[in-house]
Amino acid sequence: MLPAAAAFHFPWEINSETVQEGKAVRTFGKLVCYQPEESRATLSAQHTSKDHHVVVHTLFVEPFDPIIGAQYLVLGETENAEGVGVLIRARVLNCVDGINLALLQKAINEQRSFFQQRENKQAAQLPADVT
Repeated sequence: MLPAAAAFHFPWEINSETVQEGKAVRTFGKLVCYQPEESRATLSAQHTSKDHHVVVHTLFVEPFDPIIGAQYLVLGETENAEGVGVLIRARVLNCVDGINLALLQKAINEQRSFFQQRENKQAAQLPADVT
């Protein structure tokens, strides 16, 4: 059986309580730091004039040629790491430099809206339990 599809989460949502440990996630950010000896990269994104950092464990995607300052898209599972907080164990790490971030954020919001509407329709179509 295949694992559930990873949902997009904004970088500022990763360290919040809404993302559970072990959950598959997709997110994005600018590569600001790469530590090959620890197989660890740090992505950063700005939201409401605050920088949000996401730590990514890169062991499963190495070797890769990091470009500091470039935009990356990551797919992986969340994990609580001591001293770091939430860490994403990357399965896919793609450089997407040149991406229109405003358009990506709009697409993520549209996708969430679509899934919410679909879920509401399915819930409304369920037959009521007769007791």
